[in-house]
Amino acid sequence: MTASARLAMIFSCVGHFYIHMMTAFYFVIVLTLVVEWDQPYSELLRLWTIASALLALVAIPAGRLADRWSVRGTMVIFFIGMGLSSVVCGLVSTNLALLLALSGIGIFGAIYHPVGIPWLIRSATRNTGKILAVNGIFGSLGNAGAAVIAGVLIDLYGWRMTFIIPGVVCAVTGLWMWWFVLRDGIVDGTSGGDSDSENVAKGDFIRVALLLLVAIAVGGIIYQSTQTALPKHFATELKDWSLHLFGFLSFDTKTATGLGTLVSIVYSSSIVMQYVGGALADRFPLKYIYTICWFLQIGMLAAISATTGLGLLAAALLAVAVNITMLPSENMLIYKYAPSRHRSLIFGIKFVITFGAAPASVALVAFIQEATDALSLLFAGLAAATLVVALLMIFLPLDKPGVSEAAPAE
Repeated sequence: MTASARLAMIFSCVGHFYIHMMTAFYFVIVLTLVVEWDQPYSELLRLWTIASALLALVAIPAGRLADRWSVRGTMVIFFIGMGLSSVVCGLVSTNLALLLALSGIGIFGAIYHPVGIPWLIRSATRNTGKILAVNGIFGSLGNAGAAVIAGVLIDLYGWRMTFIIPGVVCAVTGLWMWWFVLRDGIVDGTSGGDSDSENVAKGDFIRVALLLLVAIAVGGIIYQSTQTALPKHFATELKDWSLHLFGFLSFDTKTATGLGTLVSIVYSSSIVMQYVGGALADRFPLKYIYTICWFLQIGMLAAISATTGLGLLAAALLAVAVNITMLPSENMLIYKYAPSRHRSLIFGIKFVITFGAAPASVALVAFIQEATDALSLLFAGLAAATLVVALLMIFLPLDKPGVSEAAPAE
């Protein structure tokens, strides 16, 4: 691996960590704002809606900017822009100002997936699959660490510094990358060889495209709704419950640190499942892995709706684990059936759909919380939607295990 490729891997992985961490912070911070600003949870949560929409809408323009101008330059803008937006979030005092600052996180955060991951692929000269797996783990670490990092910072320094400290670190990372760019220590990367996709019948391609379109849209809503709702759902359903580990560690929902740690325990499962899902997809037909994972999620989402205590924590952990396990199969299905000349476009569309589900998910969580003063109905509805998708996935064509090239991690 060249020095430039090594730096590309470092900044791409760090960026993947930042984007997943900083776009999940607000779901913990908002619980503190409810008290300090004396406003309803649903009203404050809706301030994130525009930001979540921009994470999807700006993805395609960001990709075009990188293609027409500079991948390196666009990544520098990502780091500095998202960092400064987070700092501004910690300085504001009104709903409108916070909405605008959060929107900045959405605009600049939208750059990462359509630019950072393809940049890493182009920079890799060998072992692309392993490099992408490491990149995916950094994204999972961002998800897993967001709640506990936010909780610790809130308890130690307050909600404002919870925005400001990570924002400064992110912006400084951008300046560090800019230093390497100015000295040509990092290049945009060169495209390696790209083999043609398998010979796929037109009917199979259309069938897979339509089925995966539905699955990606519903899967995006499930993932985004779960990430949005879990802190509040835990705070409500686990308010008189605590988790004791090793005889001396105790976590409950009475403090932001305890609540954040419980949510982080749930998302930590995705770190290991990145590899498990990839190994299964290499050994077995993708249709089987993908369909089974959809069926498994039905019971787990229903259990989140119906249980409390340790059962709720276990159900949430398993639901997230299975959701992450199926992602390699999903990416490999897209890669296998997409025409080679349109793969980047199709992966871009996937990211737009996935992140485009966020505003609908935030609005859905806020609506159900406002209407029922709880979120059990949300997870029951998600279980029902999962059942519909699982039945549809039975109609995917049977494929051979694996693909000739690695599929991008998320």
